[in-house]
Amino acid sequence: MTQTDIVRQNSAGDCPTQQVHGQFCWNELLTRDVERAKRFYAATIGWDFDSMPSPDGIYWRAILNGKPVAGLFTLTAPDYDDVPEGWMSYLAVDDVDARVAKALKAGARLMKPIFDVPDAGRIAILTEPGGAGVAWMTPVR
Repeated sequence: MTQTDIVRQNSAGDCPTQQVHGQFCWNELLTRDVERAKRFYAATIGWDFDSMPSPDGIYWRAILNGKPVAGLFTLTAPDYDDVPEGWMSYLAVDDVDARVAKALKAGARLMKPIFDVPDAGRIAILTEPGGAGVAWMTPVR
C-alpha cells in the first residue's frame, strides 16, 4: 500500500495531538472510485482535496479548514482485488512490534510485514480476531 507516503505526509506532522498510545491518529478511505468518493464527501461534508504522488498513483488528502483530516487510497493494484472498500483507521501505539506480538498471541493476523516509514513511524496492518482491519503505528517522536 501507499502507507509510506500517507503516513509521512500526515501522521508525522498533521495530527500531533493524537499521537498518544491507544488513540486514533489517521483515517483513510480505501476505494475503487476515488472521483465518486471525492464528489460525495465534498458535497456532504465540505471537504476539499489535494493530491500527492505515490508509488501506486495519486494519493488524495481530504482537507477541512486548511488541515488534512483523512486520506483516500485507490485500490487499483492486483494485490487489493480482495480488499473491500471501507475506512482504515490508524491507531498510535507505544511499541508496534511488542503490541503486534501480543495481538498475534490474542488471535490477530498480520496482513503484511511490519514496515517503517521515514520521518513518520513503524506501521503494522492487521486484522483483529473478529476480522476487522486496523493499522497500528508507532509514530516518530
